[in-house]
Amino acid sequence: MELQVADVIQWMEKSNDSIQANKDYLSSLDRAIGDGDHGINMARGFQEVVSKLTTSDYQTVSDVLKDVSMTLLSKVGGASGPLFGTAFLKMSTTVKGMEKVDANQLGEAFQEALNGIKLRGKANKGDKTLVDVWEPVVEFFKSSDSIDANALAEVAKQAMESTKELEARRGRAAYLKERSIGHLDPGSVSSYYIFTALSEVLQKGA
Repeated sequence: MELQVADVIQWMEKSNDSIQANKDYLSSLDRAIGDGDHGINMARGFQEVVSKLTTSDYQTVSDVLKDVSMTLLSKVGGASGPLFGTAFLKMSTTVKGMEKVDANQLGEAFQEALNGIKLRGKANKGDKTLVDVWEPVVEFFKSSDSIDANALAEVAKQAMESTKELEARRGRAAYLKERSIGHLDPGSVSSYYIFTALSEVLQKGA
């Protein structure tokens, strides 16, 4: 398994397609436990990401990821911009100068992304945040040298669905306490779309 520049751009395009298609759904999830603007913010940010990536030339995977990061940081409002922007920035610095990345290198990049998300959001697994999807994905990459794309999508799906029964301990949802139980975390759902998009790209390259 290797990701090259074109693969990462395709990954972002597929992520954007899913987020655009589910923009209203993401916002409805956020209305239940947050500000209600997660879908709008993520859709705007990822549309800008695709516009940037498809009109630029890149030599390295790290340069693509850096532009993803900078665009999300500047275009996505609320907590999502800093969290997702930090994740992709950490990924970029981890694979700095690389024209392609293998499964181990991608796993290391995701580990650093997770560290950045935790530090920025002061969140841990079980707090009902995107950490609840990113951490199981990191563990999945650590557990195998050859990545099964279908298994990656399933890991992300199960992790996302697990947030429904959690009580929120971070962000606006935390104010609801036990009333946050029974609702999916919007950041976990958008993370699921991102990792499912990656699994589709990996399947094509298999």
